[in-house]
This record gives sequence, structure tokens and C-alpha cells, in this order.
Amino acid sequence: MTDNPSLAKISPTRCLHVPDDEVVLTAIRAQGAGGQNVNKVSSAIHLRFDIAASSLPDTVKFRLLAHHDSRISKDGVLVIKAQQHRTQEMNRFDAMVRLNELVNSLALAPKHRKATRATKASKQRVREDKIKRSEQKMLRAKVVD
Repeated sequence: MTDNPSLAKISPTRCLHVPDDEVVLTAIRAQGAGGQNVNKVSSAIHLRFDIAASSLPDTVKFRLLAHHDSRISKDGVLVIKAQQHRTQEMNRFDAMVRLNELVNSLALAPKHRKATRATKASKQRVREDKIKRSEQKMLRAKVVD
């Protein structure tokens, strides 16, 4: 493994899956309108996932912790709230799908940008555009006798 975990490569064909035993699911009451059932049924799901204690590869853990997401606490715990569906089972499934999508989106290293220089022709076009724009603005000015 390399010194910098972000430089290590993960196979693009490999799809990561978070095991169910590494996730804490809690049923809570959903927000919003719901009629007579709203105060009786806990259909929303809070998913809590401790990134540091997970079995994910170190590179993915590093990227997850470095990812600026409001759902990741200072302690390195990812919290996903699922409440779109009416049933607890569908919200549980939705939360797990969203977690796995996030993990897999960060599993691949971002492409490194290759530094390039502006061509002489592109610099010339920019200069000509500036001159045209300046002439256009000068024509808008008040005419002084």
C-alpha cells in the first residue's frame, strides 16, 4: 500500500457493499403530514455508519472522511435519514442503497487533471474579444460635442 491512501487504485469493476452488521438502523417517526398514523408509526429510518470501524478498504475510508458532506459527523459517523416511503422496510432498503451508492461513488480515485497551456491562437481570440467588447461599451457612452 502507498503512503498516501488517495493514490492507491481500486479496481473499477469491483463493487463495494457495506455489510449489514456494520450499520446501526433506528426506526423514528417521519416528519411532515401523514394523517392519523403520523404519531403512531415509526416508518422513517436513521442509518448510522462508523466509517473508521468499518471493513472498507483504507483508501475508501480516507476518501469518505475527507468528503465534505454534512451527513458525516466530526467523529466519522455517517448518518442517513430515509423517510420517503410509507413502510419501514422500503425506507430501510432506501437508506442502504444510498449508503452503498455513496461508498461506490468514492471508491474510484478522481482523475488527475493534466496541466495544459493556452495556445497562441486562443490568447489572440481572447484579446480580440476584449477589444470588441470595449468598443461596444464605448459606443454606449454619451456623445459629447
